[in-house]
Amino acid sequence: MKQDGPSTIARLADTLQLTGEAVRQQLLQLHRDGWVESRLGRDAAERGRTGRPATIYRLSAAGDHLFPKHYDALTVVMIDAVTEELGGDATKRVLARVTGDRVVSMASLVRDKSLEQKILSLKSWYLEDDPYMETIATNDDLRLVERNCPFYNTAMRRPALCSVSVNALTKLLGVRVLREERFQNGDGRCVFRVLKNEPIDPATWQFTLEAEM
Repeated sequence: MKQDGPSTIARLADTLQLTGEAVRQQLLQLHRDGWVESRLGRDAAERGRTGRPATIYRLSAAGDHLFPKHYDALTVVMIDAVTEELGGDATKRVLARVTGDRVVSMASLVRDKSLEQKILSLKSWYLEDDPYMETIATNDDLRLVERNCPFYNTAMRRPALCSVSVNALTKLLGVRVLREERFQNGDGRCVFRVLKNEPIDPATWQFTLEAEM
């Protein structure tokens, strides 16, 4: 399907030199796992031997992501291109814009909640009910522990990207946030320390690169 595009069971069976039933069973499993999608064919070329529309299978968006991609390299090139062509201030403005968009998208999760409730809500920082995010409360501060960074490869090469998380968390929580452990330092995780006794005004908070904090 990746090489030849959407296909029928008969076509796949012919290409793979397998029986139609063997292909059908594999497709059923792939469909259950969300890797392929199906639809009924509409024209004569897509009809089965009985004249009924044949089912056409194709890769889903999730299935296509199983194949090699170079998004990380492209992101690094784009960050460098902005910096080289427009200057460091332009890169900072772009990251500030990304931060603002992130805050808007997450605002409903923390609205009208206490700081502790906001922290719990932000366990879904990357995906809903993220099992790799943990909150830790101590006598002095709160911490949000990140064990799976979906931008790991890019962030390791361009740590400035992590300024988005630090600034967005600060605005969403209404208190200053800093990273005290970092993947870039070999800690195997990022730990965001929430300084609950250092409130900020989200309306006037200015994006600051983590290296400048």
